[in-house]
Amino acid sequence: MRKILVLILAAVLSYHNLWSQVAQDSVLQYTMKTRWSDEVNPEEVWPNYPRPQMVRDDWQNLNGYWQYAISSKEKNEPKNFEGEILVPFAVESALSEVKRTVGTDNYLWYKKTFETPELEAGEKLLLHFGAVDWESTVYVNGTEVGTHRGGYDPFTFDVTKHLQSGEQELIVRVWDPTDEGMQGRGKQVNDPRGIWYTPVTGIWQTVWLENVPQNYIKDVKVTPDIDQKTAKIDLQFPALSSGFTVLIKALADGKEVSSKQIPVGVKSEEVQVLLDIKDPVLWSPDNPFLYDLQISLRDQEGQVIDDVESYFGMRKISLGKDPNGYTRILLNNEPLFQFGLLDQGWWPDGLYTAPTEEAMVYDIKVTKDLGFNMLRKHVKVEPARFYYHCDKMGMLVWQDMPSGFNTVHRDEQHVKHDARLDWERPLESAIQFEQELKSMIDNFHSFPSIVVWVPLNEGWGQYDTKRIADWTKAYDPTRLVDAPSGWADRGAGDMIDVHLYPGPGMELPEKDRATVLGEFGGLGWPVEGHLWWNKRNWGYLTYQDQDTYQQEFKQIVENLAGLISWGLSGAIYTQTTDVEGEVNGLMTYDREIIKLDSQKVKQWIEPLYKSWWHKHILLSDSEHEAQEWKVSFKKPDANWLSSDYVDFNWVSERAPFSTSENPFLPSSTAWKSDELYARKTFYLNTRPQQIYLKYYAPRTKVKLYLNGELITELSDGGGRKRHYTHIHLEKAEQYLKTGENILAVEVLNLDNQGAFDLGLYTTDPLKENPAKGESTAVGAESLH
Repeated sequence: MRKILVLILAAVLSYHNLWSQVAQDSVLQYTMKTRWSDEVNPEEVWPNYPRPQMVRDDWQNLNGYWQYAISSKEKNEPKNFEGEILVPFAVESALSEVKRTVGTDNYLWYKKTFETPELEAGEKLLLHFGAVDWESTVYVNGTEVGTHRGGYDPFTFDVTKHLQSGEQELIVRVWDPTDEGMQGRGKQVNDPRGIWYTPVTGIWQTVWLENVPQNYIKDVKVTPDIDQKTAKIDLQFPALSSGFTVLIKALADGKEVSSKQIPVGVKSEEVQVLLDIKDPVLWSPDNPFLYDLQISLRDQEGQVIDDVESYFGMRKISLGKDPNGYTRILLNNEPLFQFGLLDQGWWPDGLYTAPTEEAMVYDIKVTKDLGFNMLRKHVKVEPARFYYHCDKMGMLVWQDMPSGFNTVHRDEQHVKHDARLDWERPLESAIQFEQELKSMIDNFHSFPSIVVWVPLNEGWGQYDTKRIADWTKAYDPTRLVDAPSGWADRGAGDMIDVHLYPGPGMELPEKDRATVLGEFGGLGWPVEGHLWWNKRNWGYLTYQDQDTYQQEFKQIVENLAGLISWGLSGAIYTQTTDVEGEVNGLMTYDREIIKLDSQKVKQWIEPLYKSWWHKHILLSDSEHEAQEWKVSFKKPDANWLSSDYVDFNWVSERAPFSTSENPFLPSSTAWKSDELYARKTFYLNTRPQQIYLKYYAPRTKVKLYLNGELITELSDGGGRKRHYTHIHLEKAEQYLKTGENILAVEVLNLDNQGAFDLGLYTTDPLKENPAKGESTAVGAESLH
């Protein structure tokens, strides 16, 4: 009997191991290189100093080959390691040279030996990790030196007392539950599909050593104030053993523009210095000017004990009013429309880690060259050098906190669009999330390119929205807060954020909140020969040829101008690159193909940065106030489009029209038939040069006629949406005339799920010096 049980157990274990291997092969079977894959040199992997805001000369890069092992959590440190792994690439990536999954039930172990120089009396050796996903425990020469939880923030251990003579042994144990936990993990899942990608486990940013004196500069934090023409420098130290002085110099193009020396007392752990910056050169996307900082800690004799180099930009991000009274995002006290890309930051060869720094910079450069002035770093945090390059190149950044929720309990942790309440996050999970959020803000405070914190995205683990938004703003009042980006708005933060695919659309600005389009577009084009896998390659709308794809992109960008005239402050197009099975990038996943003509895209985008203060309503929609139309629910006479048609028998009804109860619309007229015909007359004193259509038409087919001429057809097979879409009616203005104009609409509902409403407006400056507040219409409208 015992023998039978042993055989059964062996069979079960064999099946489990086989299933695990099949699952692993399924997740990691796809491979794609980039042009930088072969440039990865194991002897010099990511060789530049990792912390550009606080640079020292004396450091040792530990990137390169380490030993690795994967073992059950029930086991101690493995006696025998399995092979080599190339750090800092995640174990699941091709560039790690391992390409294996780990799983919730296992530990990933790293081992590295290194030599250390002789330390002078009182000197310390600091061990730095850029990022390790997710829980890491560090051992030096067999002794545990600390544990860190968080997959995106840097951490440091003082390992001085654990050193021995000669060679040192460093071991790191990593555990990562991926989507089986509630920790921040962004888009990682164990079963990649659609918008969800391959797991990332272990060390994925640079590991390095740094010699420092007993008394040293622990942290530098710079806060510019362009209104007061100052830069506040906050310095942190370990408790100082005696009195010192701090000397800080600010330089512009190598010339000193400000300096200050102040005493720092014994046992001090921090000091604040205010530098005057006369006639500051303001940092902006068009002029990303950076000041250099030289900071030194000196003893009573004036001897330099420790020194670091840093930099800062003089810039301000805030809210204010435009000439029409709309609340807008201001950069350096002036309205600037921010137009960017949703930037996932994934790589086919390195997953979370770009193969080289040059590869990482390429994405920023392409974004800039295409004409965008901003990117939204989507539920991922990058190495500090990424933001350094954004600072240098003038790229605004909206920085997301990586979201986290357990996919097993997705329904309760993923808040729906119309949910009245947030998720009740367990206390322990909330504390961990907020610790990681605080750490992200602390570590990236000094980068001028970062202008918005996005602590919550859509409904992904959304909880305590107002408290989280208020805390983030109070903790860093120098930046704007977007919480949440998209979906279930709670009236919190500095902006109301709409996600609409393909869009574009928006909410109106509020008294104290700007309005932004946090995600839109998502147009897909799967480029043969540059696809990640042979499964379904997915985009919000997918086209099969470049000409159609490019024309649709052009149209969707041009449509934004109309929304800007309503007060839109920013928009984020989805997305920078294809990622795995998601093919809605402006570049292929391997970065080999830019799908659009760069010069044309720049020309299409450039007009969006002009001052679009004028908006004149030609025909009001019913999003906020019901409007009456003359309608017929059965097919009318053939001449119903003409201006002299008598619609006496038609009924007057209030838009919007809906075939069923719709939580996203105000009270509406019930629409029970398959078809709807509607007419409305409006009058113009001046003929505008261009007109925009604002419409709501899910599950419908629409034909729109202006003065008897067909000007557009709409076909929206999607479900009920929360927001209206805005489009430019190209060439429709030629059918407008001064005096009476007739708009006629034919609408077919699909599957008894349709809804419909529309309005017309123009952005032409038809009046001189518009009054503060919403511009008046150029004419009047009436029922025919």
